[in-house]
Amino acid sequence: MKKLFLICLIGLSLFAKESRQTRLAAYEKFVKVVNMIEAYYVDDLNTTTIINKALKGLLPELDAHSSYLDKKAYKELKIQTTGEFGGLGIVVGMKNGVLTVISPIDDTPAAKAGLKAGDVILMINNKATLDMSLDEAVNLMRGKPGTKITLTIVRKGQKPFKVTITRAIIKIKSVKQKDIKGYPKIAYIRISSFDKNVVDSLKKILPKLKKEGKEGIIIDLRNNPGGLLNQAVGTLDLFIDKGILVSQKGRVKSENYTYYAHEEGTYKNIPIVVLVNGGSASASEIVSGSLQDHKRAIIVGETTFGKGSVQAILPVNKDEAIRLTVARYYLPSGRTIQAKGVTPDIIVHPAKIQKENEGILIKEADLKNHLKAELAKIEHKKLKKSDKNELDPQKDLQLLTGSDILKALIISKEAKGE
Repeated sequence: MKKLFLICLIGLSLFAKESRQTRLAAYEKFVKVVNMIEAYYVDDLNTTTIINKALKGLLPELDAHSSYLDKKAYKELKIQTTGEFGGLGIVVGMKNGVLTVISPIDDTPAAKAGLKAGDVILMINNKATLDMSLDEAVNLMRGKPGTKITLTIVRKGQKPFKVTITRAIIKIKSVKQKDIKGYPKIAYIRISSFDKNVVDSLKKILPKLKKEGKEGIIIDLRNNPGGLLNQAVGTLDLFIDKGILVSQKGRVKSENYTYYAHEEGTYKNIPIVVLVNGGSASASEIVSGSLQDHKRAIIVGETTFGKGSVQAILPVNKDEAIRLTVARYYLPSGRTIQAKGVTPDIIVHPAKIQKENEGILIKEADLKNHLKAELAKIEHKKLKKSDKNELDPQKDLQLLTGSDILKALIISKEAKGE
């Protein structure tokens, strides 16, 4: 215990803003509480265990994204960032003190199981998540590929229900291009996460659009949980030719940085609509918010998640570390994303379009299409690739709204002779 007090005294000289006397009193109080726990707690606990428990409680009290990584958690983090692991394909965070789905990732077990942004995970197998740290929850959900896990989900407007999901190796194709039925001049680009391949993928797609007759782009960032900052910045640099793209500011000067646009290689004339929702977080909020500030795109959908902070992994020793929030992101206008998100220019809630008298009047063409589909089932014929690669906006109100807006922008641009 004397050693602990000496370490505390050494800390008095570091980053001191309070008076030496005030800080000394605080350290003395901490050591006194540790002594009381050692002396009177019902179970026998040593100083190391008490301090580790204190750290696990301290970091999440700072904010939802800071945490203490003990030996096991730190090892898991290294596996996550350097190797393959079995997971669900789900991004989670703490929102209002509860474990919440930020977004399921496209084509992963979580997405196929029907999990949605905003779902609250009440239990993981038989363990309640209340009072559980984010790292503990993530470690419980990760596991050997092929093994099953059961989540108890609370969804707005529904009773709690259970979902059993089989873990798998998560491999993501982050960028996909499709056509939109009825909108031949519009290119649809889906970015499911900002991994290391996003900018390179976009650089392959964008030069081909003019040859394909595309005059506008819909960038779908719905349920995109974010990813690498350099990929978000690189994506913005493809569409913005000058000015600030995003900045980050912290208390320590080394964490302050501003990212600027470059004119070379910019697609600055093609109209853009960006789709977002409550599952759009972090890097996707930087992209949508910056495009909005530069008036380079119209944002359609729902207010985004609001994750605009920067975390750093700071090793304590070779086996332990802390994940600490060291800065916040700021959009070109100076506004912050943190806890606020990006509000769309046009708010549209998700819905399917219900046509008048739908299901009562059947046109001859509809009947033929229905019979063709049934015949294809009988003969085990596969749909053509072009059919699979075409989106039906009649099944997605946000996509339909975005397509109509973009169509109007294209017509306006053509009328001006641009």
